[in-house]
Amino acid sequence: MAYDLGKRPLKEPVLPDGYVWVPWSPALLNIHAEVKYRSFCNEVDADLFPSFSTLDNCKRLMDSIVSRSEFLPAATWLIGLTPPPNSRRREYCATIQGLKYSPEAGGIQNVAVLPGFRHQGLGEALVRKALFGFQQNGVRKVALHVTADNHTAIQLYLRIGFHTVQTVYKETMVSDK
Repeated sequence: MAYDLGKRPLKEPVLPDGYVWVPWSPALLNIHAEVKYRSFCNEVDADLFPSFSTLDNCKRLMDSIVSRSEFLPAATWLIGLTPPPNSRRREYCATIQGLKYSPEAGGIQNVAVLPGFRHQGLGEALVRKALFGFQQNGVRKVALHVTADNHTAIQLYLRIGFHTVQTVYKETMVSDK
């Protein structure tokens, strides 16, 4: 799916009360990996893509993403819960990463929201935050891949303004879970 950022300036999205944006930091790599793993481990994506099937694989995937020259910190975010008073520990519930392939083209990697936090607008806010980061960095077109069976995600991306560019089918062996 693709999104044309050249149409109009985007507004920076706002999160619902109780949530905060957490910008990319190398110190948060393992947290991005853990949120990604916990979001995908019981989904069809973990059957289709081995990089989601274990926490170690998610850590390797994050290492691979952030070590690329195309990695774009401005399109890479965590959503955290506002910690309770007198607490230093923050919980995290969503993650996204972005790559800038050329001066005008980027790609969203792995929109992940923990199951208990879905259907609250966090996924939409996360995608819009990444798109805002891409636009702030001069990117005009952003692409992402989504599993054809993930109808909820497809509807989200269409609602945001993405359009389908290509449908690719991948035959796999799905394990019993």
